[in-house]
Amino acid sequence: MKKRGVFVSGYSGRMGQEVANLLEDHSTLKFAGGLAKAPEKSKSVVKSLPEKKPNGVDLVIDFSLPTVFTKLLNFCRKNKLPLVSGTTGLDAKQLNSIEMAGKEIPVLWAPNMSLGVAVINEMIKNLESFDEADFQIEEFHHNKKLDKPSGTALFLQKTLRKTVKKKVPRPLAIRGGGIYGIHKVHAMTDEEHIIIEHSALNRSVFARGAVRAASWLADQSPGQYHLADLLK
Repeated sequence: MKKRGVFVSGYSGRMGQEVANLLEDHSTLKFAGGLAKAPEKSKSVVKSLPEKKPNGVDLVIDFSLPTVFTKLLNFCRKNKLPLVSGTTGLDAKQLNSIEMAGKEIPVLWAPNMSLGVAVINEMIKNLESFDEADFQIEEFHHNKKLDKPSGTALFLQKTLRKTVKKKVPRPLAIRGGGIYGIHKVHAMTDEEHIIIEHSALNRSVFARGAVRAASWLADQSPGQYHLADLLK
């Protein structure tokens, strides 16, 4: 089987490097180029997006910045490339552009690429009949994380609000040390306290989820997809 070539946006970052490492031994995907902050020795790694897709590139995995995301999305639309993105901190206009792009290309964006987070997001939907409870989402991340609260916490809050059909408090965001990511959903009554919790034990879990999503997305028709689609 011929391997599909992956272009990694944010190649020079920690997540980009994790993705590139996983692609070295992948059964159906291979590294075919990347977008980095600074020039690299490899000709396949560039500092700015080309007009046309490089030879051998079949899809894109993105862990960059909001300032890069819009240009990258337009690049994918123009070149009909499936896109998996885990870039956080996107504004409402950028999130809406993902939906629009889904009319032309397969696109999957998630604020957290861990399949475990997709699982707990589905678990939250079981709280529908527990709507008399008080709710609070709590998240912990390393002290270098820029967005606060995290995109994952806001994603879980949106699901919780839709499920219980009432306002829920803004997530509590704690920053410290080198924590990869802990997310807790509290449901509290006078008699019970339910905690739905996910802990990331390393950074590879996010890269592995993105690579798995990319392998799946490459065979999909245009549309906006979610990690939960991989669980079905």
